This record gives sequence, C-alpha cells and structure tokens, in this order.
Amino acid sequence: MDAAIRTASAMPVQEMGTETDTRDYLAHARAHARKAGYADWTIVDIDAHHVETVHWHEIIDYIEDPVLRHQATMYQKERIGAPPYGLNGDLGLRYQDVGGRIPHQSSRREKVDEPGVHLDVALTRRAMEALCVDYMVLFPTPMLFIGMHPQPEMEAVLSNAYNRWLAENVLSAEDGILSLAVLPFNSPDAACRTVEEFGANPNVIGFTVTSTRYKPVHSNEYMRLYRMIEETGKPIAFHAGYHWQDPSLATCNSFLGMHSLGFVWCNLVHMTNWVLNGIPERFPKLNSLWVESGLSWVPFLMQRLDDQYLMRQSEAPLLTKMPSDYMRESCFYTCQPLEKSSEVGLRATLEMINAETQLLYASDWPHFDFDAPRVIYDIPFLTEDQKRNILGRNAARLFNLPSKAGARKAA
Repeated sequence: MDAAIRTASAMPVQEMGTETDTRDYLAHARAHARKAGYADWTIVDIDAHHVETVHWHEIIDYIEDPVLRHQATMYQKERIGAPPYGLNGDLGLRYQDVGGRIPHQSSRREKVDEPGVHLDVALTRRAMEALCVDYMVLFPTPMLFIGMHPQPEMEAVLSNAYNRWLAENVLSAEDGILSLAVLPFNSPDAACRTVEEFGANPNVIGFTVTSTRYKPVHSNEYMRLYRMIEETGKPIAFHAGYHWQDPSLATCNSFLGMHSLGFVWCNLVHMTNWVLNGIPERFPKLNSLWVESGLSWVPFLMQRLDDQYLMRQSEAPLLTKMPSDYMRESCFYTCQPLEKSSEVGLRATLEMINAETQLLYASDWPHFDFDAPRVIYDIPFLTEDQKRNILGRNAARLFNLPSKAGARKAA
C-alpha cells in the first residue's frame, strides 16, 4: 500500500452531525484563507441564511394586528410541525439535506452557551469567523416562498414582523451582520411602507424581492416603490428560489432538475422584464442585485435579448442601448452557486458580466451547495486585484461599507 494512502486511511474521520459547531464545519475554509493569505482581506458575504422559523414564537410577537397575533400565538401553542402559522411552504425543502447526508442543512442544534446573546447572532458570528468575512448579509429561508402566498395581506403582515424582529434582535447586536429588508412585493403600498420604515437603518443595506412570484416587476404600480428605493441610495435585490408546484417545474421528476432550473427561471424572467421595460432608464441611480441564481444564465440572456432586440426595437422603446449593456452596467450579481465545471465557460461568463466591478461574493451558508471564499480565490485566471474586488471591494462600494479588515486582523 502506498505510504500516502496508508497515512490518509489512518487519520480519524471527523464525524459531523446536527450538533457540530459551525467553526468545525468550516475549519478547512478558515485554514485555507490563512494559508493562502487572504484572511486579512475585506470580504463581504452577500448571501447567508438563517432559519427564521426556529424563532417564529418570537417573530409573531411583532405582528401588528392583534387578532392575527392572537391566532398565531394560539397556533404556536397547540400545533407542532411546519410550516408555522401564516407561512406557505414548498416540499422541495425536504430534499435539500440529501436524505440526511448533509446534516448542517437539515438542522442546526449546536450548543451555544453565551448568556444574553441571541442564538442567531452567535451562529452568524461563528460563520463569519470561520469564513473570514467582515460582513454577512442574512436572508430568511422558508420565507423565500412568501411571494406565492395566496393571501397578499399575510405576506405583508409576516414580512413586516420578520423585518422588525430581525432589526431589533439580530442586526442591532453586531455591525457586521446586515440585511436586505424583505419587501411584501405583492402589496406595493405595503412595500413602500417597508422602505419608509427601514430606509435609514444602517444595517439594512437594501431591499429584497423574493423572486418566486408571478407579479410582473415592470407593472406601473411599482414605480413609486422604485423611486423611493432609489432615493435611499440602496439597491433592490431579487433573491431566487424555486416553486415545484409551478406548472413547468412540476414536469421535473427530481429535485436535482427542479432545483437546477427553478433558481434560474424566476430571475431570468424578472431580469427580462426589468431590462426590456426600461427600468434602468427610468431609475438610472437604482442598482439591482441578482442573488443565488448562479451566473451561467446571464450570458445566455444577454445574447438572446440582444439578438431579438435588434430585430424588434420598437417593442422596447425606452432602451437607448443594447439590453446586455444594462445587464453589465447597472446590474450586480452574486456568485453562488458558481458554475465552474468549464474553465473556458467560466472565463467567458466573468468577462461578459464585467465581474471585476459587478460580481459579489456570496456563500449561501449553511445550505448544501454553499461556497467558501476560496471559490473565487482559487480561480486561476483572475488577478489578485480582481479577486479582492469580487470578494469584498465591489460590495463595499455598492453598499458604502467601511473596511473592517484591519480591525479583524488585529483582533
């Protein structure tokens, strides 16, 4: 037997479970960052998640309507299971842990013994420490499907309760923990009130549309909302998701196929309407951020829209340049999940989206397909300056974030 193989086989296998510490899960990520020398760079993680339903008993206390708050409280006391009161769900969530083989996805039960520190604050700090990031943007998880709620008023009730709970209990504890407030997008007036309430909060660095929904983003009822967000100087983000009950996705007989298409499809449709209806022309200072759809769809859409636009320009009268120009100039993208099986394809993709200025790092921790910062650092054809931009500088510029790398290195 080869000596290297004998040595490897003799090494103890680290057992991972739902109670494993986040820092143990991510130990290799931290070791790589230190060894490679980028641990002291400014790194901003634009997309990480917590499971907000774990704290649903806290969130429902922020429901304004006293009748709904009472119903939620009684439901919480009398029932066990998911989804909790008021939420709609998607069966696809049951497949994400690959039959229990990826335990950190299915449940996070690690011990936290920090009196006075909220559980989500403690877990987020551990992830930030292990990934060597200075800022981490938190998104909800089950609420990513809230755009499909059959009651638009319930979307507004729960989004507002979640935003207030998050701001008061999590964001206020750590200036490195950030949020893009969830917009109750199916109710434009309620979404405007969300901007009014959180527009000045320094830890709310923008606003999120959960992309799994059927409302057209170019509808005139959203123009006031876009103007209000533009005036805050903060971006609007479209966070992708899936909906296995969608008639087209329902034809996929595996989670693999549905997940591959679903996380792209919703943002692909919204981006098409966003660009062809001239939203970047109407709101030139409003930046858009497209989250968790990967990147391979962007070159396809650029080429497809450009090709069709040259033949039918009269159907997009607000455009003053090619659709792809808007997609690489006023749109920003997060890298996760980074499709990297083809170096040739990846190089072309990064060039087409102008990744040096428009691409932002995202981990998607703790989901099964998360990416550590090395996913960018290890790309062989990027210069160090380009890697620094993607891992942190672009986000710092977009969100006006001060550098914290020096302070963290000293600590």
